[in-house]
Amino acid sequence: MKLPTKEKQTLEGHYGPVNIAYFNNDGQYVLSGGQDKSVKLWSVLKENQGGRGVCLKTYSGHGREIYDIAITNDNSKFATCGGDKAVFYWDVMTGRTIRRYQGHYQRINCVDFNKEASVVVSGSSDMSIRIWDCRSQSRLPIQILEDAKDSITSLQVSDHEILASSVDGYIRIYDIRMGSLISDKIGLPVSYTSFSTDGNCILASTLNSKLYLVDKENGQILNCYAGHKNEEYKLSSCLDNTDAYVISGSEDGKIIYWDLVDGIKLETINAHGKAVTSVKYHPKDSYLLSASHDGLIKIWSI
Repeated sequence: MKLPTKEKQTLEGHYGPVNIAYFNNDGQYVLSGGQDKSVKLWSVLKENQGGRGVCLKTYSGHGREIYDIAITNDNSKFATCGGDKAVFYWDVMTGRTIRRYQGHYQRINCVDFNKEASVVVSGSSDMSIRIWDCRSQSRLPIQILEDAKDSITSLQVSDHEILASSVDGYIRIYDIRMGSLISDKIGLPVSYTSFSTDGNCILASTLNSKLYLVDKENGQILNCYAGHKNEEYKLSSCLDNTDAYVISGSEDGKIIYWDLVDGIKLETINAHGKAVTSVKYHPKDSYLLSASHDGLIKIWSI
């Protein structure tokens, strides 16, 4: 199978580093957030666009840099978080904030919705995870999870589970329905985690320039991937849609592909001029989205 290593489109418009970029759920648009405190909506991969994505809208309101974005399944709303310790809940079309959730004591590093978008979950450098009700007028969280001993770095909500990573070296899986918690010790600061497409494994990025594939059921480390540089920043990693390849950005501007099963490095792209903060795979097709401290967002194709 070919890998998306050819530069197809560039999205240029942020002032300074871009911390995060996501495809929406049908893959026709991109939402990005940066150090410039703004969130941008881009039209991408349209036949008449050529090599440039088109910025359709800029969402302003945050007082500090943006660290993460979550998009509802129907693509109509999204949430953002960042250095101003607030979660903003936005309407895509009107550009207005529906609600702002405040309660964290330090910067918020990550945010995600459950499937129905009835709750939004946030994780912070204050070591807590807070769950907010999107349908209630209440400004208070409906639940606070305070098991981590250091910053929460990433979150993913899947069905009734919350996957969280922390600088304390643990991956935690909360079962909200059962009220249970499973903790898996990695032993190194974990900067990012995500579930595999089939939900059986967890991909974890650590600040010693290694990625680990962890068995969700028993916490066993199944594989390790090295060859990129990640010692300082939170760099997201991902799997392709078929769970065949592991993909990560690198602090030297590269994007690296590994074979999931045998751990071999398959491909290296000289992608950006500075650290590649975010890599996300297209929900349907063979495209990769990358964002970087160089201020650019790029889409790669096979």
